[in-house]
Amino acid sequence: MSRKICISAVDQERLLKLIKEEREFGSIKNQDYLRDLERELNRAEVLEPSQIPSDIITMNSKICLKDLETGEETIYSLVYPEDADLLEDKISILAPVGTAMLGYQVGDIIDWQVPDGVIQFKVEKIIYQPEAAGDYEL
Repeated sequence: MSRKICISAVDQERLLKLIKEEREFGSIKNQDYLRDLERELNRAEVLEPSQIPSDIITMNSKICLKDLETGEETIYSLVYPEDADLLEDKISILAPVGTAMLGYQVGDIIDWQVPDGVIQFKVEKIIYQPEAAGDYEL
């Protein structure tokens, strides 16, 4: 993971709290994902919510991703674990692809490690971003 992400101070605070809680009370199987997420947060450029560019994936963003192998486009929302629902395409930040997409911009390529290899998605557009909409405290 060599990319540098941009996140809001609100997201960073909530995510660091989530990591702490998950380490204390969560499943041991999430520990690798927690470590990856914490590493990303510690390397991130942290901005006030009003300073976040509108083309960056933040928490509670709704984005259109294009599978570069199939060309299929899917709309996902990046959410906190309690809001995750695969039937509604709401992906938890603690899922590998959730951690991978945080902080990416429109036009970026996301590599998602799956058992059979790597799937690549292109960030086509951001349909909704809380910071751009002025919803700073979701």
